[in-house]
Amino acid sequence: MIAEIKYDFRNFNFEFSNFMLKITTRGQYALLIMADLAESASEKYIPLKILSHRLNLSVKYLEQILIKLSKAGLVEGLRGNNGGYKLTRTADKYTVGEIMRVMEGDFSTRTVTNSAALKHIGNEKFWDDFDKVINDFVDSVTLEEIAKQNRDFPGFNYCI
Repeated sequence: MIAEIKYDFRNFNFEFSNFMLKITTRGQYALLIMADLAESASEKYIPLKILSHRLNLSVKYLEQILIKLSKAGLVEGLRGNNGGYKLTRTADKYTVGEIMRVMEGDFSTRTVTNSAALKHIGNEKFWDDFDKVINDFVDSVTLEEIAKQNRDFPGFNYCI
């Protein structure tokens, strides 16, 4: 039986029937930052203050995330008057999996254990297959797909 995967790019929760894989807020904000940079699709650097204003996040928190993304080579930072951050390659060359692994580490539904009670072939195969479904999914979604959905979203229609 193949699990049906539901996802929401804005909240980034994966729901597998009754099982929920939670992504930390840092991971969610990293994807949000990367999508914002992708939507800009500019060779110009986006200043940290502008990113902070657009995403309603503190400059200090953004810096922590962007430093990690920069060390991984996903974004490039420039100091100074015309400084800021930009993507190091086009948005279609990034996958959600690549971005999330920088912030979250490897996606695995299991912890390392030496308990013989948990080591049964059926269980091992199930969890191996489950991990594969999750990893294949996050590796199949590109940053460009998320940026395009955000660009195409007309906004909410409020009537008072």
